[in-house]
Amino acid sequence: MSSLGKIPWPLLREQARSATSRSYAPYSHVTVGAAGYTSNGEIITGSNIENASYGLTLCAECSLISALIGQGGGRLVAVAIVAGDGEPIAPCGRCRQLLFEHGGAELLVDAGETAAPHTLGALLPEAFGPSDLGVRRTP
Repeated sequence: MSSLGKIPWPLLREQARSATSRSYAPYSHVTVGAAGYTSNGEIITGSNIENASYGLTLCAECSLISALIGQGGGRLVAVAIVAGDGEPIAPCGRCRQLLFEHGGAELLVDAGETAAPHTLGALLPEAFGPSDLGVRRTP
């Protein structure tokens, strides 16, 4: 995995901020962009997509994961998620679970230019993941 020093945080933040301009947020008017850095050094982005049926709204992290899979997969190493004001915004619970699936507890989540990143494990302690499926089945 990449060390903290090798993650291009300024570029990730810039890409996440740019992704907010591609959001579809006619209801809340809260645009969100996400940029992820993969284990092979690629940067992928996603934007939130609202729906009149609010429960069908997709967070920026959802479209980021969709782009990750669509571009051939890989593991996320770091993510920057920002609102339309350009400042970091924490992923919701559903998105923490999605990010866990594709980055694990070690995934670094940006907390802004003046703060150290959080690990996803700190944001989602004792997460349920793919390794739980085999051992948790009913005999």
